[in-house]
Amino acid sequence: MSLLTEPCLKFLQERLMTQQRDALNRYIRRTRQREKTQQELLTRSSLEVDTPLRAAVRKELIDPRDGLAMERLIGESDLFPISYLEAGLKASHPVCRIEIRDRIGRVLGHGTGFLVTPALLLTNNHVLEDSDSARFSLAQFNYEVDLNLMPRQAKSFRFIPERFFLTDRKLDFTLVAVEESSSDGSKLSEFGHLPLRGKSGKALLGEYVSIIQHPSGAPKAVAIRENRITDVFDDFLHYTTDTLPGSSGSPVFNDDWLVIALHHSGVPDPHDDTKYIANEGIRISSILKFVSSQRPTFNAEQQQLLEPLLADAAVKAGSAPEAEPLQVVDLGAEWYRNLTGYDPQFLGDSFEVPLPILSPSLEADIAPLKDGGRVLDYTHFSIVMSRSRRLAYYTAVNIDGSQLQNLSRNADTWHFDPRIAQKYQCGPALYEHNELDRGHLVRRLDPVWGEAAAIANEDTFHFTNCAPQHKYLNQRTWLDLEEYILKNAGQSRLKVSVFTGPVFRGDDMLYRGKFRIPAEFWKVAVIVKEDGNLSATAYLQTQKNLLDDLEFAYGQYKTYQVPVAVIEGLTGLDFNTLRQHDPIGRKEAAVGHLIEHPEDIRL
Repeated sequence: MSLLTEPCLKFLQERLMTQQRDALNRYIRRTRQREKTQQELLTRSSLEVDTPLRAAVRKELIDPRDGLAMERLIGESDLFPISYLEAGLKASHPVCRIEIRDRIGRVLGHGTGFLVTPALLLTNNHVLEDSDSARFSLAQFNYEVDLNLMPRQAKSFRFIPERFFLTDRKLDFTLVAVEESSSDGSKLSEFGHLPLRGKSGKALLGEYVSIIQHPSGAPKAVAIRENRITDVFDDFLHYTTDTLPGSSGSPVFNDDWLVIALHHSGVPDPHDDTKYIANEGIRISSILKFVSSQRPTFNAEQQQLLEPLLADAAVKAGSAPEAEPLQVVDLGAEWYRNLTGYDPQFLGDSFEVPLPILSPSLEADIAPLKDGGRVLDYTHFSIVMSRSRRLAYYTAVNIDGSQLQNLSRNADTWHFDPRIAQKYQCGPALYEHNELDRGHLVRRLDPVWGEAAAIANEDTFHFTNCAPQHKYLNQRTWLDLEEYILKNAGQSRLKVSVFTGPVFRGDDMLYRGKFRIPAEFWKVAVIVKEDGNLSATAYLQTQKNLLDDLEFAYGQYKTYQVPVAVIEGLTGLDFNTLRQHDPIGRKEAAVGHLIEHPEDIRL
């Protein structure tokens, strides 16, 4: 739609009328529920009126340093730290006026948009409905007035739809690339971007929101907290606010200046077509889910442009925008009969690799089995649990590379082990509604070999085999060490025995008042090499730099190959004679060396 002829203008008006009609239908269908909600909000807080899952997510987003946040959320205070205004000003920088132009440069109208990565801008589909309309239009940043109500110097940037363009009419959004430098040499990076979060629950029914906008194409303006969420639909929000034509494509913020919706339409008054009874925005969680689902359709360069958006959003292609409650399933007592666990003779009769020995102080802290034992045996692996930490001291698994089966992941259900008391196992109370992964200590596919592969696959989904790991550790940086080591094991054997566990420190972060989160994890891998000799290599990885902020932190991990003796010193475990088979045990200081590629491993 490069040139807005009379038919095109009529078509656009019809589309806007359709959007408003759909918004009104949603509004009418919720009339009774809305009236009930309004009455409930007179006596109850947003946390009580909205769903428990959304309320839990909203509470997780509260900055513990903001002592008034909870009071605002439950409706007992309207006070903010003065920094709230500064944060709002910062949030306004990535918001721009969009000047919609045709092929010969005529201005056809205005909208609003905002940067969501250093290179990508989000607005409505009805503002930029195709690559042609984007190609001839401009993003104008800094279009606002200063303290003296004098215009600032606006900075105009062109769109580059050839580099990236994604749009959807149903969700009424467009995501498009913007040039890095304007004609006057200004850098797009000067304006920053608004990170988007994929979780649902960033704002609740009855909560107040703000909108930064270019009403009627005028200089940037803001409607601060005069806007209340009245309805939450699967893909849309309804709220009362002050917006005008030209506000389409504006970001809708919660009190933490997080974007919760993309403003796109008014809800017309069915009795007076000159008035509106509410406004409607598209939920950010729905937009991100759609973007994630489309990612595989883009080339490598375009996927790289999406990476900052999806890293901020913390969503995967095809995942639901709202986290489901953790499912816990009881496997029954019969499941655990005749499980033999880890085999010390797995590498051969001449190469016994027994379970590590715990120091006397650690032995006293082992979580006892109900039958009096201390080792939990599963299919091809075993675990010893800490009573005080409710996590594994260590796991031990046998991997047979010649029989591995690539079974698909089952439904994400987890199990308490009935052989030990539940009070010695960390369950949903630790892992729900945060950025912590239920990190498998024994990797899911490691014991999945032989005739019992399917049973082993399910066995790995026990809370005993689980440790809280920041999602970027579990998904991005823990190298697939076993795979590399298997490839380098003797071809006639292709077997590895692997020990894994957390490092327990007294200063580990206390989380939710009762869980201490390990900041480091270790691994020891044992193989028989081609020359017939045993090799034991040890690895250490830290996530300390991520644990200050579980909701927003993102940092760089380092994985080190270290002497086995270093792991023994950190954990209090004794690996028997393995230190004698460590290729770097006598050559390196305690720090070891950095592993950036599998080829850095010394066997």
